Amino acid sequence: MNLQADVCIVGGGPAGTLLGYLLAEKGVSTIIIERSSGVNRNFRGEHINAETEAILKEHQLFEKIEELGILKMKKVEYFAGKNIVNTISPTNNEDHVGIHVPQSHLLTTMIQESEQYSNYQILFHTTVKELIQDERGFFIGVKAIKDGEEVMISSKVIIGADGRYSTVRKLANIPTVEMKHGYDVLWAKISAPEGWEPTTRMVLVNGLQLALFTQTGGYIQIGWNIEEESFPTLRRGSIDPFLQPLIESFPELKESVSQHLVSWSDFVCLKVISSRSDTWVQNGLVLIGDAAHTMTPTGAIGINCGLKDAHVLAPILTEALFENNISEQRLKIFEENRKIEINQQQEMQIKQETSFSEKFNQLAIV
Repeated sequence: MNLQADVCIVGGGPAGTLLGYLLAEKGVSTIIIERSSGVNRNFRGEHINAETEAILKEHQLFEKIEELGILKMKKVEYFAGKNIVNTISPTNNEDHVGIHVPQSHLLTTMIQESEQYSNYQILFHTTVKELIQDERGFFIGVKAIKDGEEVMISSKVIIGADGRYSTVRKLANIPTVEMKHGYDVLWAKISAPEGWEPTTRMVLVNGLQLALFTQTGGYIQIGWNIEEESFPTLRRGSIDPFLQPLIESFPELKESVSQHLVSWSDFVCLKVISSRSDTWVQNGLVLIGDAAHTMTPTGAIGINCGLKDAHVLAPILTEALFENNISEQRLKIFEENRKIEINQQQEMQIKQETSFSEKFNQLAIV
């Protein structure tokens, strides 16, 4: 099968899907290829901040996503045992400090809005295998496999929006520096008890963060920081002592924890790294989101960074295509626009990780 488009986006996550919508809306023919079979897959980064909310509203997407279901966080609370020692409340006449947006709702909305344009196509269950270059070294398409069949997609620009282990980045031979942070994260989901307020709750356990993120649908996502590479050792012991700090801080969760966290297999361990790629662009190729700059879970900003990448890149790429100039030098404008902020945010994450325990030093609610 041979296909053709102005832009081929590899990766149908939030960043790639938003970019596909923004390009299609401007008349740019766009094909997204996504290796999974649909939008109903497991995600962890599902909280958006005020800036991302504003971006989605600017593009008339927020209300449509809201119709499918979102949950506004009323505050962030820091617990020492059962006691609240610090509270972050909404400011500037806001009624929330972040929003839980199921990625399935986000992706469904953006895909449905994109599909109204005849110049848009998304191919699920499709895996990129090779990048194609012309004699000048410009990237001009991809070879992929869809349902066992080879697909050839000719394009003017390839976008790598395929995550922290980006195949596009590897095939383009773009070096990246990975940084470890001394911890990994165990993720799990449990049912929220009746009356559980939509709040983000933080607990200090052995000097590390235990976070509870309230989610739509009556769930709580748990993100439990553990020492790097310690999960194999933990798994050899009983899970009950490990869960004790959670139950002590939130006795109302005891029944739900006993139902959902029966064994270590009920946790998913995420190896925490951040990364910085040497460059985000080459002739006819751009990396965005985690493919260009992997963020840690701290502050839940990864999805926000990826969506802002798409928001910033769309007009730059549209102009470059109109000018028929998709050289590395022209596309570098995007990287220069975003790289300083991303570097600052990664440095901020490190500061937040190293100073996390300080948030528990207060003896009174603020």
